[in-house]
Amino acid sequence: MTTQPKPGLADVGYPDTQRGTKPPAGSAGSQPHGARPASDEALAAPAGCAFERLPTYIQLKQQLAELAKLGIANPYFRSHDGVSSNIVTIDGREYDNYSGYNYLGLAGHAEVSAAAHAAIDRYGTSVSASRFASGEIPLHGELERELAAMLGTDDCLAFVSGYGTNITTIGHLFDGRDLIIHDELIHNSARLGGVLSGGRRFVFPHNDFEVLDKLLTEHRPRCRRALIIVEGAYSMDGDVPDLPRIVALKRRHDALLMVDEAHSIGVLGKHGRGIGEHFGLSPTDVDIWMGTLSKTFASSGGYIAGSTALVETLRYTAPGFVYSVGLSPADTAAALAAVRLMQREPERVTRLRSRIALFLTLAREAGLDTGASESAVVPVILGDSILSLALADALFARGINVHPILHPAVPEASARLRFFITETHTDAQIRSTVAHIVEALASLGPSCESVLFPSGAAAR
Repeated sequence: MTTQPKPGLADVGYPDTQRGTKPPAGSAGSQPHGARPASDEALAAPAGCAFERLPTYIQLKQQLAELAKLGIANPYFRSHDGVSSNIVTIDGREYDNYSGYNYLGLAGHAEVSAAAHAAIDRYGTSVSASRFASGEIPLHGELERELAAMLGTDDCLAFVSGYGTNITTIGHLFDGRDLIIHDELIHNSARLGGVLSGGRRFVFPHNDFEVLDKLLTEHRPRCRRALIIVEGAYSMDGDVPDLPRIVALKRRHDALLMVDEAHSIGVLGKHGRGIGEHFGLSPTDVDIWMGTLSKTFASSGGYIAGSTALVETLRYTAPGFVYSVGLSPADTAAALAAVRLMQREPERVTRLRSRIALFLTLAREAGLDTGASESAVVPVILGDSILSLALADALFARGINVHPILHPAVPEASARLRFFITETHTDAQIRSTVAHIVEALASLGPSCESVLFPSGAAAR
């Protein structure tokens, strides 16, 4: 089976608000598609096409130079040894680690690793083909059935890439006749899936469901189908949307609902089954459940769960599945073992929730701004990119590995450190970390005092 080009692939012109995803007007790379050099001389010396002259590359080099001037070590692409858990080894030194999303401590678990080893011994390191062709192995079906049973859906389909899961699912199922509305903080992969679809795209302010309602009221009648996209727990702020309210809106407007559970599966709900369990909803209240295998499930890849019709359509026609190699034997086996472990040991989820609550309580008591987080993603919002870099550097010197999130990834006023809390963190680690944050901020000078709220004041 092959897919045909879809109508309406051109962008409808809605001003996408994702920061840093489009070059400024008139910059390199903004020529119309198909433009050619004016002469043979231009072909002989295409200086304007050199990657060294890309605005993005020039800006990157400037930012790295500024880091060097400030005496701050580059915090990105540090190589670590061993398993990414609550402790990680970098250049021979152990650090308390908050830069990995091994939420339930299953990456490196003996049972998960043994399953991966056994799969390699039996099937090799790659399935060596698209599953649509001859890359299918029994483990693929086992994983998908286990995920579907856990989520309470008819079926499930596993993809080789979490990022690609969103792009190919949204881009393939919808076209120029459809309406796509998503939260402004939705992950880049879902945003680009909407671009690929060619549908009419609109963004509503974060968790502003009144605006969502107005957009649906205005535009839904003129479109064949409508899709609302939200996250189960947002990857920058860690907050959880009011899913029952969104479900009510999607029913009122005859829309479809997709929930990206990359950071909520294994974290929310008594048994870690995600935002649906968290709110006590039926699995059928959401039309498309998306999740990743790289976080809670200690592997790599992504999945879509939902009705038989949805999954069968994707299985036979989605380009990112049909034309991509199947999930590797080791990744499939590791994810399958992790799913089973999480269900067999729900106390892991309980411990994780306890660690999250402790970190949030201590940080807020200390006057740190953690926003509205209620998941394993906990920001410490500083409102200044340079301060965020300096604090991350100071904490690294104190044996704490946490990464800064800077403009343009977030607005400058929201620059922060982002902490990933895991089940393997200890109470002692968390108490020590919060104390170090406060001490390091104080050591950076009087200008940092405004970051802390008055003693005893509640964070916003």
